[in-house]
Amino acid sequence: MSSVVLIGAQWGDEGKGKITDYLAEGADLVVRYQGGNNAGHTVIVGDVEYKLHLIPSGIISGEKICVIGNGVVVDPVVLLDEIAYLEEKGLSVEGLRISSSAHVIMPYHKLLDSLQEEKRGLLKIGTTKRGIGPCYADKISRCGIRMGDLISPEDFRELLEMNLKEKNELLEKLYGEKPLNLEDVLAEYSEYARRIAPYVTDTVTLVNDALEDGQNILFEGAQGTLLDIDHGTYPFVTSSNPTAGGACPGAGVGPTAIDRVIGVTKAYLTRVGEGPFPTELFDDVGQKLGTIGKEFGVTTGRARRCGWFDAVVMRYAVRVNGITSIALTKLDVLDTLETIKICTAYEIDGEVTRNFPLNLKDLAKARPVYEEMPGWMSSTSGARTYEELPEAAQNYICRLEELCGAEASIVAVGPDREQTILRTEIY
Repeated sequence: MSSVVLIGAQWGDEGKGKITDYLAEGADLVVRYQGGNNAGHTVIVGDVEYKLHLIPSGIISGEKICVIGNGVVVDPVVLLDEIAYLEEKGLSVEGLRISSSAHVIMPYHKLLDSLQEEKRGLLKIGTTKRGIGPCYADKISRCGIRMGDLISPEDFRELLEMNLKEKNELLEKLYGEKPLNLEDVLAEYSEYARRIAPYVTDTVTLVNDALEDGQNILFEGAQGTLLDIDHGTYPFVTSSNPTAGGACPGAGVGPTAIDRVIGVTKAYLTRVGEGPFPTELFDDVGQKLGTIGKEFGVTTGRARRCGWFDAVVMRYAVRVNGITSIALTKLDVLDTLETIKICTAYEIDGEVTRNFPLNLKDLAKARPVYEEMPGWMSSTSGARTYEELPEAAQNYICRLEELCGAEASIVAVGPDREQTILRTEIY
């Protein structure tokens, strides 16, 4: 038995979907433990591309139990669309399980998310406006509606009535918007509840029973370390804990149940949305990375900002997640670069530091300290073993390992499932 937490080690969009799909082959359960449909995973199997937002990408492997844990916030509209999308592609969703304790994104959450972001003006956070933050806010305020409530008609009406009384007052008096009609929302979401109910269960018992039975479990996080509500570049963060520690409350397991933590990182760096980004490139190289790497958000479609690999960020991610090994993705995107830079430290107000600054103003002032390495100027996309990689590519990986303090156990050299080099057995 082995339980593995797979997390994003940067600002999200590191290629977790591909690695989750790859590792799901050896897992019995794949468990998504936080976030909502503000995340997006792209998985390519053969000639077929899959884009997922809520359902764990392990569903593509078939015959797996795929769990949406209690730490996830679920938009029923998106969930049902995603189920239909998978079925249209000929995939079964019989293995899907949804926690009865997962909170439900309601229409007022999405409306408030958009209105709040607009009201911030120049101080906008860059939210996806999908209701994630307001739903988590209701969860913390202890007035949220959970999946178990949604599928219970009496409980749902009572909670919805209570919430709409407050939310409508907010919509009308603060934002000048029309109130939502109780019966309309009740009718619409009761139909969603009817269709979702067969998947809803006690996933905490399900997951812990699997652990006791010695099954392999893959815990899948959304977003990335620097978007963590506690450890990210606050306030330009998400509303949950994508870090490895979030797997415990988000899935209902104890920390002693986790055997290893794999941090997914690109061979360079990207970021979507607002906030400081020390190694961001505004030149032809940055544009080249974005073009070759097809750097557009799965969920938003927004172009990702691109920059050189940042070992300061990665060292921080290794520490706060307890990363035991790295999954290095998109190495092939660097194939045509003559020279590759690595950020090894920051210069802030004339002082050099190797530590990631927690103060946002300090991060905004940080100037990257680079070291240069020669590129390999040849294709890596056909390599299936580490030894088949060009020597310069191997040297680059070794240097990243030294700087970050973790071994690269997986190296991806393309988007397809087969374009993955496994250096160390995971399960």
